[in-house]
Amino acid sequence: MAVIALYYVLKALSKFFCLLPEKAAYIIGDAIGSFTWLLVPQKRKKMALNNARHGLNITNAEALTIVKKSWTRFGPMIVEVMRFPIMCNNMNKYIHIVGRENLDAAVKLGRGGVIAAAHSDNWELLGGVLAQNGYKLVGVAQEQSNRGADRFINEYRAMIGMYVMYKYDVRSMFKMIADGWLIGLIMDQDAAEDGIVMPFLGRDASCAHGAATIARRNNAPIIPIFITKGPGRTHNIIIDKAVFVGKTRDKHGDIRKATAILTKKIEEHIKKYPSEWFWLHDRWKSVERHRATKTYT
Repeated sequence: MAVIALYYVLKALSKFFCLLPEKAAYIIGDAIGSFTWLLVPQKRKKMALNNARHGLNITNAEALTIVKKSWTRFGPMIVEVMRFPIMCNNMNKYIHIVGRENLDAAVKLGRGGVIAAAHSDNWELLGGVLAQNGYKLVGVAQEQSNRGADRFINEYRAMIGMYVMYKYDVRSMFKMIADGWLIGLIMDQDAAEDGIVMPFLGRDASCAHGAATIARRNNAPIIPIFITKGPGRTHNIIIDKAVFVGKTRDKHGDIRKATAILTKKIEEHIKKYPSEWFWLHDRWKSVERHRATKTYT
């Protein structure tokens, strides 16, 4: 019952934010971000500060500014998701696409593709904008523990044009790439024992290799795409040139090399837009916790 109730609460909040003038909605969003920052546990804030300080080689004061902005941006981000029923009518009003020719070149190969993205700025907008601009896109999602929240977010992703599947449905991913679809993967979180350990922002981290693994099997291009804050309440989508996975006898080496290239691109993006990345995720925890007892690939 509580699961169903949450879904309808979120729908009601969405209707509320859609009825508000845009300026008023974002004022509330900014307030939500600032208020919830006060509720973040000190232990997590300390972890995020250490990550930013070491990863960016900056002072504690500089790290605090970046980490706080990294969190408070979630207020406006939530408002944008809640306003999808309005925004879906004209997503390009809010987005400027840079490097579209790189995505077009990859699509013209006719082999589908993998989009490698990160938890930067409002990544929920990314797939919808691409879908509404004519690209066949599948958003690969993490199933939420609360079914009401899961139903809501996937319904709203579909509303802005995305086809959504859960990340454990790998067989369907291979099939859809073969049919010419683009598979969108967020690949900047700790991959735990399933990842490949390599340097990331100055320390070893477990990096997701799903993009390279899928692309190698399907001979498909990987297109790094990031979203970043633009003027006012707009955003920029930055599309990089495609990365191709080698297909030698050393399968593991091919996947590792491509994953290293993608990890480096994510790292470079974070350094350029540090306050837009999610520092409160403990990106290095599994390597630090298990290095002495676990074997990573």
